[in-house]
Amino acid sequence: MDDKSNMKSESALREEAILKFWKKNNIFEKSLDQSEGKREFIFYEGPPTANGKPGIHHLEARAFKDAIPRYKTMRGYHVRRKGGWDTHGLPVELQVEKKLNLDSKIAIEKYGIAKFNQQCKESVWEYVDIWNKFTERVGYFVDQKNAYVTYHNTYIESVWNILKKVNSQNLLYKDYKVVPWCPRCGTVLSSHELAQGYEDIKDLSVYVKFKAKIKSDSNVYILAWTTTPWTLPGNVALAVGKDIKYLWLKKDNEILIVAEERKDVVGDGYEIVNSWFGEQPQ
Repeated sequence: MDDKSNMKSESALREEAILKFWKKNNIFEKSLDQSEGKREFIFYEGPPTANGKPGIHHLEARAFKDAIPRYKTMRGYHVRRKGGWDTHGLPVELQVEKKLNLDSKIAIEKYGIAKFNQQCKESVWEYVDIWNKFTERVGYFVDQKNAYVTYHNTYIESVWNILKKVNSQNLLYKDYKVVPWCPRCGTVLSSHELAQGYEDIKDLSVYVKFKAKIKSDSNVYILAWTTTPWTLPGNVALAVGKDIKYLWLKKDNEILIVAEERKDVVGDGYEIVNSWFGEQPQ
């Protein structure tokens, strides 16, 4: 590879010159000083985790997170742009588990929860230098000198304080919700954590007969298919497509109601005795 192919483009050199000017002249800090006392536009960065390197999706998100505060600053607002670091979460723990060769919650407890937590705290700063260089190079104005850190007691206590205030105003209530559960980790999973292990696999499904409340015939069933049989005890209704044609298929003394396009799933030996669209009341 020759020297010419290693040369930076004019656009890159121009960007670096602008960034150097901003840094030398403290442009971000001056923008805060000049707008001090004006209307506040509150911006706390949804914090990244520094145990992984920044990717192209971080660049896209930060382009928006930079453009809007800049616009608000030009509109006369005081925008502090507080940075932060996310130091909690299952991805951090999984990375440390691999490093320490731990394969279960029991193994973590044997290793020592305090020691494990310390390893996690050290892990979250693994790529902080790369993140800082990335932040500066993309021209992202954000206050990292006074960033919040989610494992600091000051942050944790502020969250508890908010919960206390919400509860004192009777805005907090207890309820129940079906959530994904990881038997290996011994914890519930957020949708984001669940998606990290997403993959297409072949799994068992079931066909279920739901007895229809029809006075003229007590042996009429609506046939349904599900890939989540564990939710069946909580079923209270069936969804019916108003534009879908349903067939009444009879065999012996039993009638199954099935969508016409899915009639083949019931096999042979059934006679069509009726049909209707989902929007027709029966």
